Amino acid sequence: MNGAGLAAQDVGYAVEGRSLLAGVSLELRPGEVHAVLGRNGAGKSTLLRILAGELRAGSGTVRLNGRELAGWNAQQLARQRAVMPQSESLRFGFTVEQVVALGRFASLRQRPEEERRIVRQALELAGVGHLYDRKYPSLSGGERARVHFARAMAQIWPPEDLQAAPARYLLLDEPTASLDLAHQHDCLLQARCFAASGVGVLIVLHDPNLALRYADQATLLAGGRVAGQGPTRRLLDKAMLEQVYGLNVDLIEVPGEDAPVVVAHARRAGQASG
Repeated sequence: MNGAGLAAQDVGYAVEGRSLLAGVSLELRPGEVHAVLGRNGAGKSTLLRILAGELRAGSGTVRLNGRELAGWNAQQLARQRAVMPQSESLRFGFTVEQVVALGRFASLRQRPEEERRIVRQALELAGVGHLYDRKYPSLSGGERARVHFARAMAQIWPPEDLQAAPARYLLLDEPTASLDLAHQHDCLLQARCFAASGVGVLIVLHDPNLALRYADQATLLAGGRVAGQGPTRRLLDKAMLEQVYGLNVDLIEVPGEDAPVVVAHARRAGQASG
């Protein structure tokens, strides 16, 4: 676990004696998209917050680019990893452009015209460039989500000299939850494009179909433990999905598609879960 990477090793976390994570290990490498999946309450968001440094693990270690997370100060951490949380509480009457510019405060600032260019490019990448002068509180839930996606990308925007910069990481907690079908795919496609610049992207998802299409690696959590981990298309097979989600599952090959489509069938009343 030395060198570039954001890695958890045997992480445990409990609240009031209740274990939320136990013995969880995960490594996010630069340039890859890593999906974290599992049922509600499996520990997905808790793991993301521990990797982000927002929660301190009760046991185990978390390392960012070879150094324990606690060894980085807040500004150093903000320059190397950005987080898009599940929900936001921003209520000020900022414009969309100003909200995204907030992500740049911890960065090594560029000339004003360069800062504006980065903010506008992040907005375009998130599909909300046309909203730059809108007041943030006037936006729909889906539009707000895409603005915060742009803010997170702007925070760790690729510098001109990539070779001299430390590896960076983008942590997205259910970024597609408030998006329509088209924008779900747009969001994850842009996350892949961002990963292509050398950024490690971790995405908490509920839909295995999205993970199959956009993630290189996946971790499945169940009851706060790792149920499975590995290359996404090898890991998310019928047996694993049925084990974790407790549903009957079919994987259907579709002509012209690289990944199979997961079709889940709800169990009938009284049917055993296996």
